[in-house]
Amino acid sequence: MNNDPKSLFLGSHCGLSGPEYYLGTVKEALSYNSGSFMFYTGAPQNTKRTPLNQLRIEEGRALIKEAGLDESKIVIHCAYIINLANKENTDIYELGKRFLSQEIKRAAAFHVKSIVFHPGSHLKHGVEYGLESLIEAFDEVLQNDDTDVKIAVETMAGKGSEMGTDFSQIAYLLTHVKRKDKLGVCLDTCHINDAGYDVNDVDGVLSEFDKIIGLNNLLVLHVNDSKNPIGAHKDRHENIGYGHIGFQTLSKYIHHPLLVNVPKILETPYFEGKAPYKKEIEMLSSGVFEPDWRDHL
Repeated sequence: MNNDPKSLFLGSHCGLSGPEYYLGTVKEALSYNSGSFMFYTGAPQNTKRTPLNQLRIEEGRALIKEAGLDESKIVIHCAYIINLANKENTDIYELGKRFLSQEIKRAAAFHVKSIVFHPGSHLKHGVEYGLESLIEAFDEVLQNDDTDVKIAVETMAGKGSEMGTDFSQIAYLLTHVKRKDKLGVCLDTCHINDAGYDVNDVDGVLSEFDKIIGLNNLLVLHVNDSKNPIGAHKDRHENIGYGHIGFQTLSKYIHHPLLVNVPKILETPYFEGKAPYKKEIEMLSSGVFEPDWRDHL
């Protein structure tokens, strides 16, 4: 079994804050012995962004190279306040398009290839309406995009009128946008569990994904346990081995031969104010679960 986080491209979400900014992000990732990482380019709840020339990007990139990480496996998560699945409020819709375009440009400045994107909510207008709103927005945002950044549309848990809750919706997006080269998928284990997929049937999930979407379109894997049973539609992440999915299943995703080249990102919660990622990465890499591990953080 491959137990090297670098070659597994296994890491976690990390912060981006001053004074070290991206240099600090990379240092945080390395402190967890990560082989990859994901970060926001600013607060996910708003559109305020620190200018790129203040973010110490080249220093961070130099440390990535020094540490032997594959820069192409690093991921950005787009701000989740954007909702492009409903175009009824034109001000919000236009703001979302402008901000997504900005986030793509910022990702390119970091030399990041994938930006994870929540497909949003149709707000009781129906799935078809939501899909058409998203396609219209993607076509406008991407028509003149000359970066090598791809949008990784995330599978979602199905809260309310949330989009992206089944593979067929995402497949529709990927096949109907004009710039098919610019879209891919982020598969989240907690989200598909909560959406009703039997996440424990790893081969079955990946087979269905490949049949409907195509594994060649899988850009990112979010590795999260779930506080809720299958089909709960709640989206509450849990630490590895403490939820309804369990360690053994999540370890199978980490080591699955079909996912060998996919960056794998933990978004599990802090426990009593402590980051769990170093221990979770260690256990998932080795394939060995330590009961009550949170008590020893």
